[in-house]
Amino acid sequence: MDQMLRVNGTDLHARIDGPDGAPWLVLSNSLGATLEMWEPQVAAFSREFRVLRYDTRGHGGSTVPPGPYTIDQLGSDVVGLLDTLGIARAHFCGLSMGGATGMWLAVHASARIDRLVLCNTTPWLGTPEVMAARIATIRRDGMAALVEGILQRWFTETAISRHAATVERIRQTLLQTPVAGYIGCCEALRDMDQRADLARIMAPTLVIAGTYDQAPTPEAARAWASTIPDAGFVELPAAHLSNIGAAVEFNQQVLTFLLGECPACPTNT
Repeated sequence: MDQMLRVNGTDLHARIDGPDGAPWLVLSNSLGATLEMWEPQVAAFSREFRVLRYDTRGHGGSTVPPGPYTIDQLGSDVVGLLDTLGIARAHFCGLSMGGATGMWLAVHASARIDRLVLCNTTPWLGTPEVMAARIATIRRDGMAALVEGILQRWFTETAISRHAATVERIRQTLLQTPVAGYIGCCEALRDMDQRADLARIMAPTLVIAGTYDQAPTPEAARAWASTIPDAGFVELPAAHLSNIGAAVEFNQQVLTFLLGECPACPTNT
């Protein structure tokens, strides 16, 4: 069920799957992707949860408000979605930019988050020069200048050949991403630094990293995950989009954690 929801002055494209009355699970996309990136998860997750996917502002079917955006805005958009749909509390799973959004929510809207899954993400990108260079390239040459490099970071060569149709769909999504929306989210990520906030996350948390992910590497992800009280950590045989590159393992790990069936998973509340 697709909806356009007015949140914080922005129309956000959202889709809901799963049975009425089931616990809510929000899925949040990476930079340059849309809610379609979660297709490998929907069938499995919607058996247990009422799944809410949405296109982050500036992406997909959502509108493109003037930038720059901030991580506070990206998080507040999710709170607005919950309010609009009458959702008191939800589980949250975000990948890359979506994971950064989840960190913000767990600190600044903690009463709304049950369990938290942070995938292939980081609380801080480092000094702003790298993202500033990316923004400059897009402004000069458009999205096409970055797409092939992004795909090489997002997938291993094996995944690119094994999931050719999916990778092609994601290539087209990247090419169609509004430049202004992409840059606005780049600026939000460039300017965020949530490292000091991680110790304040009290929601049971699972951090997922990819063995072949370049940013963050598993070592870097394990380091920041250790600052979240009692967080669990899983490394999957994938690059950046681990939900696609290792979909079966991803689904199993996330469902086991969200359903509270993992003996080694965190239980803090």
